[in-house]
Amino acid sequence: MKVKCLIVDDEERAHVVLKNYLQKISSLELTYATRDPVDAFNYLHENEIDLLLLDIEMPELSGLDLLSALEDPPKVIVTSAHSEFALESYNFEVVDYLLKPIPFNRFLKAVNRVLKLLQNESDSGPAETEKEPTDQYIFVKEDGINHKVMLEDIVYVSSYGNYVRIHTAKKMYLMAETMKNMDQQLPERDFIRVHKSYIVQLSKVEKYQSKSLQVGGQEIPIGNIYRQTVSQRMG
Repeated sequence: MKVKCLIVDDEERAHVVLKNYLQKISSLELTYATRDPVDAFNYLHENEIDLLLLDIEMPELSGLDLLSALEDPPKVIVTSAHSEFALESYNFEVVDYLLKPIPFNRFLKAVNRVLKLLQNESDSGPAETEKEPTDQYIFVKEDGINHKVMLEDIVYVSSYGNYVRIHTAKKMYLMAETMKNMDQQLPERDFIRVHKSYIVQLSKVEKYQSKSLQVGGQEIPIGNIYRQTVSQRMG
């Protein structure tokens, strides 16, 4: 499986160097590159990225401003010409901080850290006591208590920083989990990912348009990369 990468840097030279480095590593795939952090914010809002290669000093919005605006940021490697932001950047749990000009061996070391983290997350999988699904229910751990939630009661799931919110008709549960794991747990026959931040139960959809749908009285956007699948499933 390819690690999807996004480059955000206002320097053309940095794009040339990073694109060249990414092409040398077969496990990495550049899915988007931009010199505009606002454009990057919009892209991340609708697309799943595994690794963000991020400059710090950029016009209009700094790299750190961008990170603080993201609810659920991907793994981040900072690529900057300035060392003074290093300490602050680690408050955002960046994987590594690379100073320009970036040698390839240093870039490779940072990428290896990311690959190891992603592999560990993949291998760990969901904890059985709180995440093992059956045909009818899942257990949701909230405030140290495991709640049995029937799948038929789930209206939709939304991301909330490092948590997910599971919305039922009667209650909302806040759970330390990722959208990726939730997508894998919920049966595909009943649920569909419609956006980076939303999974909905098909039978609960009240209205449907090309760019949004309504479920549980909530208007939910449909991400660009999900529209074709949603259209096929909604029939």
